Amino acid sequence: MIKLLTDKINLIFSDAIDGMKKLPDNSYDLAICDPPYGAATEKKWSYDSKKSIAGFGGNWNLNNEAWDLLKKNDNFTSTFVWLKELKRLVKPTGSIWIHSTYHNSGFVNTCCQLLNLEIINEIVWYKRNAFPNLSARRITASHETILWVHTGEAARKYYFNYEAAKKASFPEDKLKEGGKQLRTVWDIPNNKSRDELAFGTHPMQKPQRLADRIILVSAIKGGNLLVPFSGSGTEIIAGLKNDMYVTAFENNREYYDLSVRRINQYIKDSRELLIKC
Repeated sequence: MIKLLTDKINLIFSDAIDGMKKLPDNSYDLAICDPPYGAATEKKWSYDSKKSIAGFGGNWNLNNEAWDLLKKNDNFTSTFVWLKELKRLVKPTGSIWIHSTYHNSGFVNTCCQLLNLEIINEIVWYKRNAFPNLSARRITASHETILWVHTGEAARKYYFNYEAAKKASFPEDKLKEGGKQLRTVWDIPNNKSRDELAFGTHPMQKPQRLADRIILVSAIKGGNLLVPFSGSGTEIIAGLKNDMYVTAFENNREYYDLSVRRINQYIKDSRELLIKC
């Protein structure tokens, strides 16, 4: 097994729900969750993955990943179980961010209400360069939903870095101006940099700048971050940038190894930059 070059990360090769059950209560300041959406189908599309589509971030594949083939009842049940664990693990002063699409957002919303997890905001991640709809039978999906929720119920003690979020400006975001309040529609293209893709790709990999923005909004510098579905390690790297201690789970060996290589490269690059400065 490849070793990580830092003791600030505990990346565990395990099922997230099984792993979280072993963690102590109220241990984390923040959790970022990118669970299976249940979006895959048995439909076999035929597409030349070597073909490059101008304006859509280069080559891409349609994926029918086994882990994303969830029956509806399985999706609801698993969502409820991992959210219940997160309610136990995340401090009342902390918060949870949950990625979703129309395939699973209803389950996530309902489970949050059943567990008394208050939804702070619903974020629309607008993907200006969204992939086209190949069947020509639907409107091209150009957004995903992110729920920001907290565990503190009526106390509402969750951390919000309001001033930094207001001050921030993002070159790629045409909807956000520096000095103005951050709104609930985030214009973040889905393109990834070469560094993000250097060691391979994950079919649901989010751009680094999306995770970085979540951290900017709600992370306590040096705090504890929980990433139940670590995938390619994007959220872990975002946490490292904020000097956080990270616990993460991944149950796919290919993606586990990919994320370790990617994280180690980020650490090496950061150390070299520090030396040069």
